[in-house]
Amino acid sequence: MFETPIQSACKAVGLVRPGGRGGTGRGTVTAHRFRHTVGTQLAERGAKLHTIMKVLGHSSVNMALVYAQISDQEVLRDYKAVLEPGANIAGPAAEELKSGALPEEAVDWLKTNFFKTELELGHCLRLPAEGPCECDLYLTCAKFVTTPAYASRLRARRNVEHALAADAADHGWAREVERHTCTADRIEKLLTDLGQPIEDTTDTMEDSHLDPST
Repeated sequence: MFETPIQSACKAVGLVRPGGRGGTGRGTVTAHRFRHTVGTQLAERGAKLHTIMKVLGHSSVNMALVYAQISDQEVLRDYKAVLEPGANIAGPAAEELKSGALPEEAVDWLKTNFFKTELELGHCLRLPAEGPCECDLYLTCAKFVTTPAYASRLRARRNVEHALAADAADHGWAREVERHTCTADRIEKLLTDLGQPIEDTTDTMEDSHLDPST
């Protein structure tokens, strides 16, 4: 329904390659060219890799990277927010980054794979050679870092932890109260280090590059 009219239009205006069945040639424009254009425009306008994957039906991140490498401004912005000099960051990895102690090979890897580092509340800078990330421990993981862009999520997570601590207290689960309170305290320290308020009744997930469904 789509390819046949394109071929007819190409032949009508002479945009054909020589050869083909019957010597009629084949049009130089195909339906796939339109997919490539859409992918490129999405990347140039700041679409996240997973958005490009969904729109184009890609099953592999590597396929979407063709477009991201052209111009993924969102990934570049996030990368600079964490790794450029003077970035406002917090977390166990912050001191290493601020002191410039990150090895050159690690920086090179992050430049091309930064989109893979995103977590719910920040980024995990663990390299593949270091093994899988212990995601449940990332608030204290030496590779965890976050930025003000995640402040609304951090506050929301803090509220959840306090609610869980209250529920645990109602059940008499002292160790659970301790665990959730400790997590809430860590989050408060992150917000303080970022210069962000602990309480904010106007939180709305307005940071456009963060997907509120994740």
